[in-house]
Amino acid sequence: MNWRVEIRPEVEADVAEAARWYESQQPGLGTEFVEEIIQVWDALEENPLLNTRRHPRKNIHWRYPERFPYRVIYEVLEAEHSVVVAAVLHAARDDKHWRQRIGD
Repeated sequence: MNWRVEIRPEVEADVAEAARWYESQQPGLGTEFVEEIIQVWDALEENPLLNTRRHPRKNIHWRYPERFPYRVIYEVLEAEHSVVVAAVLHAARDDKHWRQRIGD
């Protein structure tokens, strides 16, 4: 049974901003970035608990795309068999950016 993946509206802006930056660096690179993020989302449908990092005290997980230094940050709601993607942020960004989105 696949998990339901919900993408918060702010995430679309995260991905678009990063894709624009990568595209400005090299034509086609922005598209490759978006494709890798979508691959992560597809993998979350299969099993959001596989190959992830987990926050030590919260039900927050993150995965990294293959080539890009970004984190896909999400919450796993096991009772509802769903995943809520809260952010796609550069790995060097402070955790306060995603914490604001989950009400922490």
